[in-house]
Amino acid sequence: MKNTGLLFGSFNPIHLGHLIVAQYFITRGGCDEVWLVVSPQNPFKRAVDLAPEQHRLAMARLAVAGNAQLSVCDLEFSLPRPSYTSDTLGVLRSKHPDRKFSLLLGEDLLAQFTDWKDYGRILTHHRLRVYPRTQAPATLPELLRPHVDICEAPRIDISSTLVRSLLRGGALPRYLVPDNVLAYITQHKLYPPKP
Repeated sequence: MKNTGLLFGSFNPIHLGHLIVAQYFITRGGCDEVWLVVSPQNPFKRAVDLAPEQHRLAMARLAVAGNAQLSVCDLEFSLPRPSYTSDTLGVLRSKHPDRKFSLLLGEDLLAQFTDWKDYGRILTHHRLRVYPRTQAPATLPELLRPHVDICEAPRIDISSTLVRSLLRGGALPRYLVPDNVLAYITQHKLYPPKP
């Protein structure tokens, strides 16, 4: 059975931090492969703040091109909006019984995990593989403790918010996003500078 890590995100835009974390879980975190699950509409994010979903999907595909162990999953594009992780995982389990899926998430998401729809069902079927986001480790709720693997992945202080801020300030975020993604952003005039 293949061990597949799932890294969910809006990828608004995808950046090197996403790719470093995904590759870490393949190299040292026990995953045979990682799928980047592009969420058209995360229930915790405002749609108005997101670049058009087809652009975010295209940028994710560009970012993983040439790495056979990284794939982009667009399943949520065919599911009702907003996207709920528990629903997506249920569909993935039924479509891919040959895979064991684990959920890759930053430790900053642990505090709100029990606010997620059907979080208990997620815990019943999947391990949470958590990577650090800050210098101080997050407090792990007792309820989650048996279901969580804390991984010693490198702390990457890059965020999509930072990338968008640089772009909207008129700066190019070189070395924060893959070159082909930066070219795509420029070509399609995504995240234009604010007047």
